[in-house]
Amino acid sequence: MVETIELSVVIPVYNEVATIGRVIERVLGCGFDGEVIVVDDASTDGTREYLKQLEHPRVNCFFHAVNRGKGAALRLGFAAARKPFVIVQDADLEYDPRDYARVLEPLADGRADMVFGSRFLGGPHRVLFFWHYVGNRFLTLFANAFNNLNLTDMETGMKAFRRDRLTELKLSADRFTFEPEITAKAARAGWRIYEVPISYSGRTYDEGKKIGWRDAVRAIAAILYYRFMD
Repeated sequence: MVETIELSVVIPVYNEVATIGRVIERVLGCGFDGEVIVVDDASTDGTREYLKQLEHPRVNCFFHAVNRGKGAALRLGFAAARKPFVIVQDADLEYDPRDYARVLEPLADGRADMVFGSRFLGGPHRVLFFWHYVGNRFLTLFANAFNNLNLTDMETGMKAFRRDRLTELKLSADRFTFEPEITAKAARAGWRIYEVPISYSGRTYDEGKKIGWRDAVRAIAAILYYRFMD
């Protein structure tokens, strides 16, 4: 049943010329019918040029004229999505499209409106930074307290949605604050939210990891904003 669902895979990308081709190849080979929507956020490393010459009937590419952030790229991708289910795929090979079947199952059988692919529910993962782990768990706990949820991984880059529910939300976050925004607004809307374990192949800063402690501070501010001000 899961393999027959029609899926829009939205890939926001910024300066990932070394990995974007392999990510698209893996998504196209994961066994699902549907479309791939790539949104380039004004890359300067050759990603943009690579995507402009890419020709595939199932891949649609969009381009920001200036860098606007992950949240803005996702909004453009969501607006372009046409299939009943939408999944977010990062462009850096940290998340594996082979996990789609597990993530989509609660959507396909009608149990869920949104599914978080959790890196902390027992799936295989590369062992890396202690303080990143602590930071992720703290942000999730902090968000849970304000949203009355019991998630294990709010900041996961693999999230899936029913498109009809996704179009009901008014999203505005431009950068990595997309994660606390979508979590808060889904909780406020009474969505049925599930979590499933996924694998995670994290990378180091030398390998291209971009998120840092400043993004954690912005996430804390965003959690408070979407609870009390939005």
